Amino acid sequence: MEQNERANKINAFMNLKGKYFAEEHLANIKSSLNAASDDKLRDLDVFAVKNPLTGILLSVFLGGLGIDRFYAGDAGPGVGKLLTGGGCGIWWFIDLFLIGKRIKTLNFEKLKLFLA
Repeated sequence: MEQNERANKINAFMNLKGKYFAEEHLANIKSSLNAASDDKLRDLDVFAVKNPLTGILLSVFLGGLGIDRFYAGDAGPGVGKLLTGGGCGIWWFIDLFLIGKRIKTLNFEKLKLFLA
């Protein structure tokens, strides 16, 4: 893949999906993408990330049932919230503020595995 095409692919990914990652991870993501193989960059179009806003909305409306944690991919905490009614409301309230950051971190970890 030509250098200009690689740069366009990386910039397109950062523009479209950069908002789904934490701000502190963006520089690391860009350097990892620059070091990635051509095959990985070609497959980048189909790389799926989860939307943190969806997680926040799920937390607001269905967080007491753990649906936000299931969406994030945290099945264990999801079951815990489901069985305890969101930790009697305490866990639900805390996740209102933390679930968006958690989803961004999980997106970053998923991308690192994809690029490895």
